[in-house]
Amino acid sequence: MPEQSLEQLLQEHPDPLHLMRHRQTGPNVYPVVLPEYTNWRDEQRAWQESCVLFNQSYHMADLHVRGPEAFEMLNSIGVNTFKNFRPGVAKQFVTCNYDGYVVGDAILFYLDDEHFNVVGREPALHWTHFHADTGNWKVEAEYDERSASRPDPLNRKTFRFQLQGPTASNIIEKVTGAPVPEVKFFQMEWLKIAGVDVRALRHGMAGQAGFELFGEWQHLDRVLETLIEAGQEFGLHLSGGRAYSSNTLESGWIPCPLPAIFTGEKMKPYREWLPASSFEATASLGGSFNPARVEDCYLTPWDLGYGQFVKFDHDFIGRQALEKMAGEKHRKKVTLALENDDVLKVIGSALFGTGSDRAKFIEFPSAVYSLYPYDKVTANGRDIGISTWIGYSYNQSKMLTLATIEEEFATPGTEVTLVWGEEGGGTAKPRVERHVQAEIRAIVSAVPYAPAAREIYADAGWRKRSA
Repeated sequence: MPEQSLEQLLQEHPDPLHLMRHRQTGPNVYPVVLPEYTNWRDEQRAWQESCVLFNQSYHMADLHVRGPEAFEMLNSIGVNTFKNFRPGVAKQFVTCNYDGYVVGDAILFYLDDEHFNVVGREPALHWTHFHADTGNWKVEAEYDERSASRPDPLNRKTFRFQLQGPTASNIIEKVTGAPVPEVKFFQMEWLKIAGVDVRALRHGMAGQAGFELFGEWQHLDRVLETLIEAGQEFGLHLSGGRAYSSNTLESGWIPCPLPAIFTGEKMKPYREWLPASSFEATASLGGSFNPARVEDCYLTPWDLGYGQFVKFDHDFIGRQALEKMAGEKHRKKVTLALENDDVLKVIGSALFGTGSDRAKFIEFPSAVYSLYPYDKVTANGRDIGISTWIGYSYNQSKMLTLATIEEEFATPGTEVTLVWGEEGGGTAKPRVERHVQAEIRAIVSAVPYAPAAREIYADAGWRKRSA
């Protein structure tokens, strides 16, 4: 019997919002790795003060695209320009629907002639895979599902580690026995570690020097043990799932925008291709932002800070819509630094209040309790935007959110309000206890928030200095 599609699933529910707001799934899972190897505070500190190792081998999906028309197919999906894109280079790959709203983003690796690898959360990968499967392109697509969604979680094709922090280069020099190669941001180089050929992407996620290392799965343990042993001298910490999910708060990347796929006649063939068991179809939507239409949850490239990636030098899905949007006003991505006193009041209410007036609990370090977290941001008594990711930075001693708000309120120093908690006592998601909504004052701040991130990423794509 054929598996049910996302389109069929949607027909069984009043609307997509109702389906997602009451989904029983929680936030994104980081399988296999421990929640904490030491404690999440020291693991957060390590990426700013020494070095942290993120084991990314299990929670991200990989899509390999090969063939003589792979370059052209990917160029027809992404809003990015592919001028000067060549083997040995990677880029943030942004995909949109036909109306110009973001389906998803991922890292696109140009590994070799006619060979690309799309790595990240599923929405951008599934959208790419759909076009490889259904389009008239001379390409082959090979999908390597993340560990949480496969029957053999420890049998993937590629291991992937990230070394992040001031001593990352020292560790690389020790394990290779050679000076760190001079590689520009988002470019790749081959390294030899413990006799294994490893590809290194010059990368960073929290404002410090970093490398993403990847190679054949069979060598995972050998390379990992070598890195851990060498890192002892340089203060290396392994990062558990709790710390990993919070690192984006300092670097400013919005991890999980709702994919703009649930409506639109042109998107129907994709919904019919996408199974009801997929990441997108099983995801939960949570938070105080509860509009009447799912379309109000869709985000543009400008909302996510990707406006500079939109280049009209090629034909791509969504181009006509984005050309119309380009001259309009856009919301702006910002960091919101929540006022300590208000945060403490919410925590006090949640833990020590009585009766029915308790606020929604704030988890540490990541306070995200659904896969798509959408909280309402207000100013002067009206809605001005959406908070999409929330958590605590031990390095900055602040509860932070990543938000997209109207430009007139986006000047650093402006005070706005975050509405925390869901309406009507909360939805039926297991991670949501009965509660009342609370207002938390917040100060609009730069993105990236960490000073080191703003300095190091000053000329690096979407992370360009914002203040």
